[in-house]
Amino acid sequence: MVTRGFFGRQPPPDISNRVPPGQALTDDFPVLSAGPTPKVPLDTWKFTLKVGPRPVKSWTWEEFNALPQTRMTRDIHCVTTWSKLDTPWQGVMIDDLLGDANIEPPTGFTLAHSFDGYTTNVPTADLVGGKSMVATHFEGKPLTPDHGGPARLLVPHLYFWKSAKWVNALQFTERDELGFWELRGYHAYGDPWREQRYTGDP
Repeated sequence: MVTRGFFGRQPPPDISNRVPPGQALTDDFPVLSAGPTPKVPLDTWKFTLKVGPRPVKSWTWEEFNALPQTRMTRDIHCVTTWSKLDTPWQGVMIDDLLGDANIEPPTGFTLAHSFDGYTTNVPTADLVGGKSMVATHFEGKPLTPDHGGPARLLVPHLYFWKSAKWVNALQFTERDELGFWELRGYHAYGDPWREQRYTGDP
C-alpha cells in the first residue's frame, strides 16, 4: 500500500515549528501496514542482534523485559503526511541492547527485521546515542498488535515506516541494504524535515 495523502488539521502557530513541511496533525493513531497483522505468541517471541549473518545475542520476552526500561515522549511523522505530537513510549533503548550484548556498534548500517518478513534500513548512527528504542508500550499500555505489538522499533526522527512493527532482529551490515518499502520507491533515509518520501527526493 502506497499512499501520498492524509487529510488532517494544520498546526497552530505556537507548535508549527514541530511539524515538518507537507504534514498535517492528527489526534488519532492511523494503522498502516504492508500486510496483515501477524500473531506473535510471547512464549516463542525472540529478539536477536546480528552482525552480518552471525547472531550475537538473543533475548526471550522475559529476558527482554528484564532489561533497563526507558520512557520517551516524541513527535512522530508518517510518510502519508500525518503527524502526531507528544506520543509516549516505553521500551528498551538500542544503546542498552548493545550494552547487554557487550558490543559497540559494529558497522555503519543496520537492517531491521520483523516477524512478518518486513525489513527497513536505518543508519546505525540513527539508532544509538539515545535516538531509538524497541518499544513495548504506548501511552502506558502494552502495544496492541495493530500498532506493532508486542514490540516495534521506534526511530521517531525519521518517517514512521522506519519504525518497523513486530520487530524481531537488528542486523548490522557492511553496506546500506534497502528494505521492503525502500525497494518499492520510498526514500533510503526518510528525513521528514527534508521531505524525503520517495526515491529521487533530495
